[in-house]
Order: sequence, then structure tokens, then C-alpha cells
Amino acid sequence: MSLQIGEPPIMRKTGKFALFALGFRPFFFAAGISALVLMGLWLALWQGVVPAGGYFTLVEWHAHEMLFGYTGAVIAGFLLTAVKNWTGMAVPVGRLLVFISSVWLLGRLLVVTPGMPGLVVALVDLVFIPLVGWSLWRPLWYGQNKVNRMFLLIFAGMTLANLLVHLDVAGVYQGLWPRGVYLMADMVLLVLLLVAGRVVPFFTEKAVPGARSMVRPWVEKATFITMILAAAAELVQPHGPVGGVLLLLAALVQALRLWGWYDGGIWRWPILWVLHLGYAWLVLGLALRGLAGFDLLPYAVALHAITVGGIGVLTLGMMSRVALGHTGRNINDTGPLMPVAFVLLNIGALVRVFGPLFMVEKFNLWINIAGGLWILAFLAFVLVYTPILIKPRIDGRPG
Repeated sequence: MSLQIGEPPIMRKTGKFALFALGFRPFFFAAGISALVLMGLWLALWQGVVPAGGYFTLVEWHAHEMLFGYTGAVIAGFLLTAVKNWTGMAVPVGRLLVFISSVWLLGRLLVVTPGMPGLVVALVDLVFIPLVGWSLWRPLWYGQNKVNRMFLLIFAGMTLANLLVHLDVAGVYQGLWPRGVYLMADMVLLVLLLVAGRVVPFFTEKAVPGARSMVRPWVEKATFITMILAAAAELVQPHGPVGGVLLLLAALVQALRLWGWYDGGIWRWPILWVLHLGYAWLVLGLALRGLAGFDLLPYAVALHAITVGGIGVLTLGMMSRVALGHTGRNINDTGPLMPVAFVLLNIGALVRVFGPLFMVEKFNLWINIAGGLWILAFLAFVLVYTPILIKPRIDGRPG
């Protein structure tokens, strides 16, 4: 198989091992495994069971790897799959997909390898996001929908965020690390807002008879205007009142957006209500971040509403739905285990966000409970979806 960005429209049939037949397969598998390993290792490090060491400090490593490691893998897997559907143009498969996946994996390994030269760690970790962007720039730029070009700007923003983190670690300038973490969180939010706006109303109308999502142009424009302005304000003056006002406005707009998509029929389908709940967590997280800008609550609480609740729940639902659809399976048939996983992850988010707010003296307990529920949820995902991701489509089609 030659090193190429894609296959021609008529592709040869996938073999028995299909992990690198399309982008969602290796990266959703990597995301599931990393969700288990990163959280399990974090709890062990937090409790002092395993000694800390490597490129980052303990908290730096946890924040960086959950955003640039786990979430980076989910976003790469989704876009390396969806862009082909959106544009009809080629995306990485085969050896190029193996190479991109290997760069992601090497980055995760190097940051926890003691004694590794910092420059090597930084360069390998920094190259992954631009590599994904490079592999997708042609369909994103030349595709008919010019809105897709925004993803290239988001890739640039993610790269800047990662660069800020590494410059801080290298001692170039102190205080860049938190800016990098929050900028990455905001870039992820932009991706989720873009993607959710396309898929959640569509999925809802397709699954719920008679459902009609209300998509209002002014809400769609306000969605990205408020979020971009909030991200810029947070980059210039983190956790300040200007960013707080903009984040509260963004939360209000997102609440209106989600309300327009809602239909009571979603509760019949776990694959639907998990997406709506994940988006509701994003709304709550933005609102809490806005309040934190006025020192009304700890900023870390607001961040975890976005990361554990919004990013965690929404990405688990999206991976589950995309993997079913792109392997020829019934998209509404999640089986008995995944709905339990969706519930556990939502409970974990509630514990992580509201436990420390009301009983801060039990902080370690809340960390352990939330982390344990996260692990159980993603263990279910790995058990259910590993065979689906590594085996060919059940309908015999390539991909």
C-alpha cells in the first residue's frame, strides 16, 4: 500500500483487520485506551501510589494529556472521517494513517519518559496537530462548504495553545501554561460547537418521528461570535470580568441553541440523549466559567464541568454513534452496556463539579469517585467497541 492521503472513490474491500481503513478507527480506539490509562495513572499519581516523573509536573501532565492526548485523538478521528463525507474528497488511510497515529502515540509516551530531552518531547508533541491539519487541508480548503476552512484556523489555535504550554515548561516565560490549557479548551469547544450544530439536529430529526429542530441563523452566528470573543478575552486576561461577561453570553446563546434542538422523544434513544446531555454540560460549563471570572467560584470547578461533563460526555456519545454508523450497524442500537456507561459518566461529572463546591473537605473522595466512574464508562466503551473498530464493516463496504 502506498503512502497516500486517500483512496480513489471506488476502494478495494477492507481486509480482516480494518483498524487503519478510516480515521475514526485507530483514533477512537486510541482515545478509549488513553481515557483508561490516563485517568488510572492520574489517580495513582494523585494518591502517591506511583512516583511522578517525566516532562510535566503532575497537574500539568493531567491537564495536557486529557486535552491534547485524549481529546486530540477524538477530534482527529472524527475529522479524518467526517471530512470525507462532507467534501467527497480523499482523507488519510493506510500507511499515512498509521504514521499519523504513531506520532500521536509517541507524543503520549515521551511526556512520561524520564530523562528525555525536553526539545525532543516538545517537537514530537507539537507536530501532531499540524500533521492532522496538513493531511486535511485540501478537502477543508477546496470543499464547497467554506465554513470548513474554520477548522484550519482551529488547528492553528490548538498548535499555539500547545506551544504556550511547552514554552512555559521550557522556562521561556512563566504563566503561559494556564493560557495554553484554556486556549486549547476553547478551541475544542469551537470544534464541538461546529460539529454538534451539524449532527445533533440531524440525528434528532432522523431518529425521532415528527421532530423538527429549530435552527435560527442569528443563534448560529452568535454561537461563534461570542465563543471566539470569549476565547480571545481569556487569552489576553485569563479569568477576568471581560471574559466572564462574554462566557455568560456564550452560555445563554448555547442554551437557546440547545433548546431549539430539543424534542422529548430523545429520551427513547440513549445515543441521542447522551449528545443532548453532553451539550447541556457545555452550556453549564460556560456559565460556571463566566461566574468564575467574577470570583464567584473556583475556576477549576468550571473547567471540569466543560472537560468531564461537556467534552467527556459529548465525545463518548459521538464516538459511539460514529463507530456504529461507519461500520454499517444500526446507529440506535447501543446495546445494554453503553447506556450504563453514559449514565456513569454523567454521574462522575456531577460528583467532580458539585462535590468540591459543597463539601470541599472531601476533595480527595470526589476525585477518586469521579475518576473511578470515568474509568468504568470508558472501560465499557473499550469492551464494546474494540471488536467493532478493528473488524471490517458488517455490510462488506470499505472504510
